[in-house]
Amino acid sequence: METTEQLLRYLDEIEQWEQDQKGLWFWEKIGRLPFKVLDKLTPSFIQEKIGTLISELANFVQTGGQYLISRGSMLKIIQKNTLSPVETLEDVQHMPVEDMLKISEFLQKNRKNFATAQGASTGFGGIFTIAIDIPVILGLALKTLQEIALVHGYDPNDKVERIFIVKCLQFASSDIVGKEAILKELSAMQGVSAQEMMSQLKGWQEVFFTYRDHFGMKKLFQMIPVAGMLFGAYANRTMIHDIAEAGTMLYRKRRIMERLKEENI
Repeated sequence: METTEQLLRYLDEIEQWEQDQKGLWFWEKIGRLPFKVLDKLTPSFIQEKIGTLISELANFVQTGGQYLISRGSMLKIIQKNTLSPVETLEDVQHMPVEDMLKISEFLQKNRKNFATAQGASTGFGGIFTIAIDIPVILGLALKTLQEIALVHGYDPNDKVERIFIVKCLQFASSDIVGKEAILKELSAMQGVSAQEMMSQLKGWQEVFFTYRDHFGMKKLFQMIPVAGMLFGAYANRTMIHDIAEAGTMLYRKRRIMERLKEENI
């Protein structure tokens, strides 16, 4: 286990990252603008495909649905990447934070490579194949965040954890104001019930708009046949990078805070 000084140093690194997230690059602002036009120009079958994300996210929170991953499979991956004795999820909770970070980064790299290939393949057909890409990238995002949750000793079978995962998804897609609000909500989630966490989502429409806006200019360019391969590969890779980074930082912070609390600090 880490010393108190190590935990505080890790926490300082995460809080510095949180401060960095509060800056919104100019191109990200511009990237959100096309949807004012795209709402009118995007074919109805694509709008319907994006719209299904709402019901799928709601189903994930309630039951896990088709997106809930196997805890047993993840435990085997964790066992291969740590020297700590790990047989159960409770054992994972006592792993060194450094091991949690190492495994999270390993998973992030694998998911980014898959997302790159996925974006390139669906970007080849432009507007006709992007409808396939949208639900796949959502599934990959939820899978990645669940894996990161398990690596830090948290079980997505718990409804509260699935809500936390959706909040991580929102965080990666939000602007400055949204990120600040979500950080405050997550910092106050200790001991909060699933019902209270659900109320913090402020309706599925908010989840939909923040997630949809995150596609921005990137998905607009992916609609160009053939050239969409490059834009699709880049868009999906950066999206999974942002989501995995947010999940790793926010889950690592929770684990560190809980360990500091155990030490009465």
